[in-house]
Order: sequence, then structure tokens, then C-alpha cells
Amino acid sequence: MRKINFGSITIELIAGYIGLFVITKILGRGTITQLTPFDFIAAILLGELVGSAIFDNDVKLSHLFYGLFIWSSLVFGTELITQKFKRTRKLLEGEPAIVIRHGRIQREVLRKNRLDINQLQHLLRVKDVFSLREVEFAILETDGQLSVLKKPPFQSPTMSDLQLSYNRVTLPVTLIIEGEVIWDNLKSIEKDEEWLKNELKSNSIQNYKDVLYADYKAGEGVFVDQYG
Repeated sequence: MRKINFGSITIELIAGYIGLFVITKILGRGTITQLTPFDFIAAILLGELVGSAIFDNDVKLSHLFYGLFIWSSLVFGTELITQKFKRTRKLLEGEPAIVIRHGRIQREVLRKNRLDINQLQHLLRVKDVFSLREVEFAILETDGQLSVLKKPPFQSPTMSDLQLSYNRVTLPVTLIIEGEVIWDNLKSIEKDEEWLKNELKSNSIQNYKDVLYADYKAGEGVFVDQYG
């Protein structure tokens, strides 16, 4: 029977703990709270790496640190790529999907995201929504969580309780992210580039590159947030 070296296991566990702590501090909280498919795969590989270092005598402490270095480099590199090249975000991080639009379930969107009605109901109950009739919009986020916008009569405090009139709920449409115009979104609201330029000029902005974020909401116009 092979003798278990408890001292070696203890050292490798402590080293793994410290290494993971340092990596988490470097990568930031976003890596923890927003689990993308890449992060999920990386977490599985990391668990296998630490487990092998503890229970396999052929895997040395130096192997563990080297593996942690490569793993953190891959995760950090992916985060850097998605920040620098916005077009890679859809591939590496995925994109949100509207599964309920104006109170109607989007069956095709559910199918593409491998989500059935029972799973959708479960995600809604987590958000304290127990009937689909209460939902105006529901968005499946890239980390698998569901963001819910209730219909006005069911919002808290409810407008029905206050006996107030209400208008149809609309979602804001993102127009600019980090200096890049989302042309498909601009087209979806039936506006053109000239209109967008005029809206920016009214906010004393001459160039798209100066805009960190901008969106449009019917009845409320354009909201613009500039860099620093």
C-alpha cells in the first residue's frame, strides 16, 4: 500500500489556496460573478490540476505553480481580448437573449438556448415571479441568470394600488458602446447616422469615439455617457 504523505498534501493545498487567492485578486470580481462558458471550462481544468497535484506523487509543486500560471494567463488573455476587440465578445462571452418580449414567450430563442418552459418558470420563480402574465420582458444573461422587467400593474409598489395610469413598457436600445456604433440597433429603431450625429451634437459631442455608452428609449430620447 502506498504511504500517504500528509505533509506534502498540506503544502500543496496551502500553495494552491494562495495561488488561487492571488489569481482571483488579479482577475477581479467579474470573473467570479459572471461565469461564461470559457470560465466554466477553465474552472473544471483548474480543479483537475489542483486535484492531480494533491493525489498524484508524480505531479510536483512546481507543476502546480506552472499550471496555475498557464491557467491564469489564459483567463487573463481572454478577458484582455474581449475588452480590446469587442467583436470577440459574442464568441467568447456569449450575448443576452430576450426570452419573453412584451409578455410573449419567444419559443425560437428558448430553443436556441436549450431552455424549456419548466426551466424558464424555475428561473422566473427565483425572481419572485410565479406567473408569466406578470412579465413584460425577460432576458437570459450570459451567466445563465434571468433578468426580469415586470408589467406596470405588477411592479412594486404597483401602479394599480396607487390607481395611476400607465403606458406600454419599452426597453432602451443600446446605440454606442466604447466608441463603436451598434448599427443594427440604430436600424431597429428606424433611425439613421445623421439622426445619431445630431443627437450627439445636442450633447456637445462631435465624435462617436468620445462616447463610452449611449442608448435610446422611446419617449425619453437618447442618454449619453462620455469617457472620463
